[in-house]
Amino acid sequence: MKNLVEWSEELSVGIEEIDEQHKIIVGLVNRLYEGIIHQSDTVLIQSILDELVQYTIIHFAVEESLMRIFDYPYYEEHKHAHQELTKHVIDLQKKFRLGKVSINMELLSFLRKWVTTHILGDDKKYTPYFLEKGLKTSWNKRTSWMGKIWQSVHQ
Repeated sequence: MKNLVEWSEELSVGIEEIDEQHKIIVGLVNRLYEGIIHQSDTVLIQSILDELVQYTIIHFAVEESLMRIFDYPYYEEHKHAHQELTKHVIDLQKKFRLGKVSINMELLSFLRKWVTTHILGDDKKYTPYFLEKGLKTSWNKRTSWMGKIWQSVHQ
């Protein structure tokens, strides 16, 4: 089965830690898609959606921390985009939990567009600035520190 979102170098921001986190988000969106396609029960779908929301909040905190550390000039703008996306996804999560909305292809299309648009539009803007300020593109490891923590909790 084809994934809803395919990871590619086009989605890479060129910073290994952030790319690894983005890959986890893409993977969670694809797991949600797979659950819908295979008509998994709502408990499983809710669990994947909850994991996506939790991980995204943590990922946004990591990005925002880097922005504060490096005094990113568009921090407030980017933080506002994160807040709007978080608010929207949490609202969908609550509605799904209450049975007021179902996870369907329309919602999955929103998630696909959100992930790709945010990475390609907003996230790629900070890379040159971070690199200019001295952030290293990689740390000689196979999985991000965030990914290792997440995997240890959710396996």
